[in-house]
Amino acid sequence: MSYSNNIIFGPIPSRRFGISLGIDLSPSKKQCNFDCLYCELEKAKTVDTMTTYPSVAEVVAEVQASFEKHPKIDVITITANGEPTLYPDLEELVDELNKIKKSAKTLILSNGSTIYDEKIYKALLKIDTVKLSLDCVSEKCFKKLDRIHSGIDIQMIVEGMIKFSRETKNIFVLEILFVKTLNDKDEEIKALYEAVKKIKPHRVDIGTIDRPPAYEVKPVSFETLQEIANSFEGINVNIAYKNRPKLESSFSEEEIINMLKRRPLTQEDIENMFDKVSKKLLEKLVKEKRISLIDSSGLGFYKIS
Repeated sequence: MSYSNNIIFGPIPSRRFGISLGIDLSPSKKQCNFDCLYCELEKAKTVDTMTTYPSVAEVVAEVQASFEKHPKIDVITITANGEPTLYPDLEELVDELNKIKKSAKTLILSNGSTIYDEKIYKALLKIDTVKLSLDCVSEKCFKKLDRIHSGIDIQMIVEGMIKFSRETKNIFVLEILFVKTLNDKDEEIKALYEAVKKIKPHRVDIGTIDRPPAYEVKPVSFETLQEIANSFEGINVNIAYKNRPKLESSFSEEEIINMLKRRPLTQEDIENMFDKVSKKLLEKLVKEKRISLIDSSGLGFYKIS
């Protein structure tokens, strides 16, 4: 079977990563070891291996053809109609992409479930940005929300992430998607924060449902996400929320410093929270080197120097 027409999507402009070229490693059907309640794909029985997939040669040929047509690709995004790390030749594919990527970076979007599989772990270490999901830390919530394939162990995932974060020389981003009445409870949020502190990713993206989900579940509010972000003290938290409200307020130097001591803020946070005078004060603190603006995989964070 030839998959060539469906393997590649884009390139599309990404606000964070520039021009992104997407690779779908399961173009013919959903193949995933999760059947998350919030998934935007159709409901499907979980699997632990892909049975139908394009060859490494097919994928590489399509990427090369895209590079010829669009030489200014900034990031090659490895994803799937399901879970990309179930692709059996992932490490070989990553090695081949690294040979042809030129100045582009590689990025993978994964549910994180296979991090403790040594073969996949090795492949992930070779990718420029690895973005893994972690929606729950308690087993009960994990099984209910992510509807996992049998044998997947949440404690081993967390331990694998801690080890990966320590070993990788590249960017590691965690993603948490919050769903009303499931992982937005205080004990779940606290458990997630404790795990994130041990994992130490470069950044945590938190969000909620913004597309029609496979099952009848509801998003949390922006205010809830903001409260969760503020409770993740000392962590680079990015709130991913479509049409986030603009709530400009005035802050003194002391308030800005105290706020950033609690947790770093993104440029988008500043844009939506600070009035003109507060933004000028922030600029002054940056010039005085009391505050730094750092880049975390395409996102700017203001933090205490």
